This record gives sequence, structure tokens and C-alpha cells, in this order.
Amino acid sequence: MRVNAAADTITIMSTVKADAAAVKVTPMVADVVDHTNYIAKSRASMEALKSANLLKSVTINALILGENGAGKQTLAKHIVSAPIVDASAFNELLALIETNSSLIVKNFHKITNYKKLKIALDVHKTRIIATSSLPIGEPLMDEFFSLKIVIPPLRERLEDVPALMEKFAYEACMMFDGEFGAAPSLDEITPDLSKNCYSLRRSVYNAYLMNSFGEEEILAMMERFLSQRIGGRNDYRDLLYLFDVPMIKSGYTKFGSQLAISEKFGLNRNTLRKKINDYKDRLKID
Repeated sequence: MRVNAAADTITIMSTVKADAAAVKVTPMVADVVDHTNYIAKSRASMEALKSANLLKSVTINALILGENGAGKQTLAKHIVSAPIVDASAFNELLALIETNSSLIVKNFHKITNYKKLKIALDVHKTRIIATSSLPIGEPLMDEFFSLKIVIPPLRERLEDVPALMEKFAYEACMMFDGEFGAAPSLDEITPDLSKNCYSLRRSVYNAYLMNSFGEEEILAMMERFLSQRIGGRNDYRDLLYLFDVPMIKSGYTKFGSQLAISEKFGLNRNTLRKKINDYKDRLKID
């Protein structure tokens, strides 16, 4: 795994209402030490965590913005221990407002009746920490929230990735009760950041699962995969890459050259060269 450090930024905007306690967010100077589930290694995450810690001491409403899987709900739970409700379940949200002093409202952009929500919050004096993957207009921001925290995607917080992988590796170890024998090295795992923590967790879990696969599991998995794709006239030829590509890639990894691969595999060099050319888009070998 190769992770290059990059400059991280975070947008933190506070609009303090006249009747709310004044909140001042200052630039991060020292590392924030935290032992919660929210990982803060990058400057952006440390700024977000600092603001979250500040919100623990004041009872104001806050909005956390970011892509799906960026860590919004984890940060919200760090701020307040409260029921979590999806804004799309509007009637459930209104019912919970009546019976709770604080709520975490996810997908705030899916609210169907902001006017009714504002009345309910004012009547019952309920505090909300909301999350959203889409921007909220300034009028709504001013009406509902005193503080906004924007969490950048993981691709802009690369310093967080190794620590998150360690966290997910620990989860996998606990979940599967050490059934894999030797755990895979995190350096051997290619982190998938396409869907932030969702895809990163999956890449770590997949590595742990694959580390436990034996021949029977691999054959069963291939059988299931192939049974869903066969049915054409040239299936054998069209799907042969499923065997050839991993064989050639593992050969490069272990033996380092086409000459060594052809000798170890017992393949004619011209045959091997043709296969490499046929699969060049899948092999991605320099």
C-alpha cells in the first residue's frame, strides 16, 4: 500500500444566533488526541474533531456535511449520545422530537417539510446534530443551525487511511474470531477509497476473507460466479482470462520476468507473450 501525504483542508463555518452561546473555531495547532471511533490523523479530521469536542460543551444545533462514508455519523455520535433517525422517515422524526431532548438526524436534505420541523423543534426544545451528503441552502442553514462542519472525502485525507485500515482490520479479527490463521499484512492491501470508509472497510474485510480461502472455497466461488455468466457460444474462450490473468500476475510477482514465468509454467514464450498481449488491459503490467 502506498499513501502519499497531501495537504488537507476543512471548511468550518459558524453562524451564531443571538440567543445561542458564542462559538469560536480557531485553527488547529496541536494534534487532537482522541480515543473514540472517529479517526483523526489528517489536519482536516483533527479540525473536525476539535469542533465536535467543542459541541459537547454547548447545546446548539450543528450540521455535518460530507460524502457518503466520510465519517459524518461517527462524528455525530461522538458529539452526542442520542437516537439516530433518517430524515426521509419524517413522521418518525416528529415523534422522536416529542420524546427526546437530542437527536441525530441523517440525510437532512431529505426533509419534506422544513416549516413543520422548525415548529416541532421550537415547541419541544429538541437539539439536533444533522448530517447531509448534499449542500444545504444558506436560508435553511441560518434557520436551523449554528455550526457547520464539512468533512472532506478520504481521498483528500490520506493520512487517515492507514489508521482506518488498522481499525477495520481489528474489526475483522474480532468479527471472524481469528479463524484465518496469520492475518494479512496491511501493506499488501490496496485501499479502495471510491466510496470512502464503506469501500475501504470492504477492501480490508475482503483481504481477511481471502486469506482464509482454501481450494474448496475458491472452486465453489468460481463455480457460482461462472454459473451466473455462462450461456453464450464462446464461454470457455471468453472466460478463460479468469484463470490466465491471476496466474500471469502472480507469476510476475513471484518470478519477475516473462522468461522465468514461461520456464516455471511450462509455457512456450511465444504463447505466454500472446496471452500477455491479449490480456494487457486486464493485467496492467508496465
